Formats: sequence, structure tokens, C-alpha cells
Amino acid sequence: MIDFRSDTVTRPTPTMLDAMMQAKVGDDVFGEDPSINQLESMAAGMFGMQAALFCPSGTMTNQIAIKVHTQPGDEVICDKMSHIYQYEGGGIAFNSGCSVRLIEGDRGRITAEQVLASINPDDIHKPVSTLVSLENTANRGGGSCYDFEEIKRIKHICSENNLKLHLDGARLFNALVAKNETPQQYGETFDTISICLSKGLGTPVGSILLGPTAFINKARRVRKVFGGGMRQAGFLAAAGIFALNNHVARLAEDHLHAQQIAAVLQQKDFIGEILPVETNIIIFEVKGRLAAAAFVAKMKEQNMLMFAVSPTQVRMVLHLDITASMVQQTVDAINLL
Repeated sequence: MIDFRSDTVTRPTPTMLDAMMQAKVGDDVFGEDPSINQLESMAAGMFGMQAALFCPSGTMTNQIAIKVHTQPGDEVICDKMSHIYQYEGGGIAFNSGCSVRLIEGDRGRITAEQVLASINPDDIHKPVSTLVSLENTANRGGGSCYDFEEIKRIKHICSENNLKLHLDGARLFNALVAKNETPQQYGETFDTISICLSKGLGTPVGSILLGPTAFINKARRVRKVFGGGMRQAGFLAAAGIFALNNHVARLAEDHLHAQQIAAVLQQKDFIGEILPVETNIIIFEVKGRLAAAAFVAKMKEQNMLMFAVSPTQVRMVLHLDITASMVQQTVDAINLL
């Protein structure tokens, strides 16, 4: 099967597995796993931030960040399609006791003007606006990327109004490669950043939360409460070290493959709107003689797995397990429909 459902389906490469098998490990809850300590130090240094915390998932790093940034009764401002709102099990309410101010953005991206308009006044009838969360790239926006100048404008609004700024950077490295940006730019701008290692970077498990030392110390306590303390998890951290050293630049290949497939989809009479393909995600409308579910079923008959994200839309995600020959197979299968 050629699996386009997500970039979370990747398996460790043989060289990554070798690095994992050779990892030095210890008890991370005691702070004694050398591989985890190395990964956390490496990631923090890459972004120019003070400290980092290794966690099992991006949902956990996001939810820990929200918990530490807020108090019960506060409000989080984000786009209505944000992963923290749509795909984290209602965790903002369940874990942090916060409400959410949803913004109708552009393919998952919000503006400084929208943020400013969403901040509540100092009124006892309303929740306290405390945190703004951005997602880059935006998953439901088809892997769309923020303009960094807009991010800086949002940061200015947050600073002027005493709000913290968090980044759900599950696929941030895709944005960095696509926009020719640097991790340091983001580290200088955001209060906290979550990066995922198990999507485009291809590790089996893990995400990292970055922030100031005092914040990460609190986050470590919350991770324990959330059940996220791991023991000899250095085997997983070794995969993260390998990925950061070897799998970032190659993301450009996934972006190219996505564009090649999108170009073929555009030519088909049963394809409607295709969201602009900026990175490794293609979200497209299926219409006319085919429905989204029917398209997915036909592609499965050709040993290709895809995901219908709505009754009319299909999502494909490119990743390091998809080779150039697989892309050609996919193009040929689409052309037969």
C-alpha cells in the first residue's frame, strides 16, 4: 500500500533504527536519560530558546503549553480550524478549564487585526483573554504557511495587550523549508513552540515543547500530571536527534511530490477546488461523477490509501516513505479515472 493518509504513518529508516539501537538511556523522570537530555538541549539551541521538554505527542505538548499559560476561566484565541480546537479531544476545556475565541481565518491563518478584535475588554462578565495560538503549517488549510511579517504583527498585538503567543508547529519544519526561514526567527518571536518529530521528520514517537526555563520547569510538572513522564525513552529521543540532523532539508522532496500530484488532479473533470499546495499536504474537492468517498475507494483498489476529510474533500499527505516511483504510480492511477 502507498499510504497518503498522513505523514504520521512513516516508519524509521534503517539508519534511524541503527541510531536508536545505539542510544544511551537512563530514567528520564529522574532527568538521567542522556539521549533525551541531548535532544532537548539540541532543539532548544536550534531555536535559540532556553529549554525544551520531550513528550509522547504534539497534543500533549500543546495541551501542556495551554495549561501553563492560562488559569481556569481564561480564553484562548485561535483559528476555528486549529488542531488545538478540532483534534485534541476538547482538551482546552478538559485540561485547562478555558474557553476558546474562534477566528474565521484564511486557510487556518489569522491576522493581527483579527486577534486585536478578539481580545476581551476588562469586564467581569467575560473570560480573560490570555493566550493566542497559531498553527504553522495549518493542517486543515492544506499545509498553508504564515507570512512571517504577519506573525510579527500578531506578536506586537500580544505584547501590547499582555497576551502570550504559542505556536503549534507540528509541521513547522515544512514551513521553514518552504519559506526559507530559520528556527531562530521563531524562537525570538514566540513565547512557546511545539514541534513534532513523528510527522514529516519521520520518527516513530515524540514532540518537543520549547520555552523559557521557568516555563519548562512548570511544564515538566504538568507532563507528570498528564501521565507523560517516560523512563528509558532515549531510544525514541535518538530517533529525534537523527531526524533533526538528517531529515529537515529533504522535506523539499515531499513538497515537490505534492505539487506534481496536484498538477495532475487539476486536469481532471471530477476535481473542483484544490487548496494552494505550499508544502506536503493536498486538500482537494471531488465533484460531479465522483464523490470524495468513491474517489478514496477507487484509489484503494489501486493500493493507495487516502483520507476523506469531508463529504466533498480528500486529503493527501506526502512524506519520506513516498518515493518518486510511487508518485508516478499515483499519477498514472489518477489518469485512469
